[in-house]
Amino acid sequence: MFLFKKKKEVIGIDIGSSSVKLVQLKENKGSYELLNIGISPLPPEAIVDNSLMDTSAIAAVVKSLISGLGIKVKDVVCSISGNSVIIRKIVLSAMPQEELEDQISWEAEQYIPFDINDVNMDFQILSPDSMDPSKMNVLLVASKKDIINDYVSLFSEAGLQLSVVDVDSFAVQNAFEANHDFAPQDIIALVNIGASVMNINVVKDGITLFTRDVQIGGNLYSEEIQKQLGLSSEDAEKAKLLAHESNNKVLINVVMKVNESIAQEIRRSLDFYNSTASEDRISSFFVSGGCSKVYNLLTAITEKIGLPVNRLNPFAKLKYNEKDFDPEYLDEIAPFMAVPIGLAIRRVGDK
Repeated sequence: MFLFKKKKEVIGIDIGSSSVKLVQLKENKGSYELLNIGISPLPPEAIVDNSLMDTSAIAAVVKSLISGLGIKVKDVVCSISGNSVIIRKIVLSAMPQEELEDQISWEAEQYIPFDINDVNMDFQILSPDSMDPSKMNVLLVASKKDIINDYVSLFSEAGLQLSVVDVDSFAVQNAFEANHDFAPQDIIALVNIGASVMNINVVKDGITLFTRDVQIGGNLYSEEIQKQLGLSSEDAEKAKLLAHESNNKVLINVVMKVNESIAQEIRRSLDFYNSTASEDRISSFFVSGGCSKVYNLLTAITEKIGLPVNRLNPFAKLKYNEKDFDPEYLDEIAPFMAVPIGLAIRRVGDK
């Protein structure tokens, strides 16, 4: 969304609720080489409910990452999710791309619960409608202008230029398609579970069939551990990641209950897709995000949805110099990096 025409190199920067993650890639004949990667924690409460509460603190973290890695590129791709973005799959009368560009604002008014003048919009024509060939499926994406302006100001303060705004679930899709093999007929569920938002995207041959963001994530573990064990937020975060090494039955019970809640949300979303889809059923399931490292979560999801659960590996096909990047470190951080790698694949001028 929100584009320039000339294709230039970019930095992919994922600003999550707990950290900033940065990736720079070099493209060469359809493959990608890792040039730079970095993760830096954010101060508590810098982002609350997907809103930038302390722009200066976030900008300082971004600036420090850029400086520390010696990056000279100034163009940035970032992404939004949750209540920051509205994604709708709509059915319209079939028309050429150019004609829809003229009409999209009028067509979109009935689907967007804000004044159309207050939003940035983008769209993608997906396919003819299977029920009526005179219609077509269109993916509509919109975000309020003030949210986008907050990100523009943030990166400007860090000495950068925001050139493309993507959506978390589509960035994960980019990372998946660049690193995993799949057949055109495969219907794949991509689920990215972050600290506060879970992105669900069902795709077939590069086309989104269903997408949903759910306000649930890794913070729920920390909150429940704090309540049940009386720990500080910092200690609760550590306990969450070390539950598999613990003999603490209360801790493990808390983790298992939250696992069940997250798995149930995923099952609910996939059931909704299955009940409304004219396509075949989901054949593959991939998960990413920091939550995918939590003890026994993937097992809980597998049991709930009745499908094998695979970890998305955003480094699977990336080239990199092992003298510069430790493979064990990349393996350790892989669950966190699907979004920033998907962003770094983009270029200024992409649609």
